[in-house]
Amino acid sequence: MRSHNGFTLIEVLIALLVFGLIATAAAQVGSQYISSYERIRDKTLASWLADNRINQIRLQEALPDISETSRDADYGPYRWQVTTAVLATAEPKMRRVEVTVARYRDDRAEPVPIHTLAAFVGE
Repeated sequence: MRSHNGFTLIEVLIALLVFGLIATAAAQVGSQYISSYERIRDKTLASWLADNRINQIRLQEALPDISETSRDADYGPYRWQVTTAVLATAEPKMRRVEVTVARYRDDRAEPVPIHTLAAFVGE
């Protein structure tokens, strides 16, 4: 009688199928992790920029004029656009300030909005 050593073709194909399914699942999890990390990183940096802008306005001695301005800033390894909108309120000695932070991406000319922060400042 002849003894069989090794795997049959069907066993090898099933093993390759199982390995392929596990590798695909692992690649998807890794991709989701990287995407989540990038989103959280951008959101954190954008929120710091918005907080800084609100605090700059709060430190001014005079009440800011009603306006909308945009400026570009380098923060971390990225380029950002910080848009500040100062809006009137029902109270004449108070303003609503909305700061929107957008990140420039390599593949787009226009920045992508990441975070918006609103606050009230007064005399």
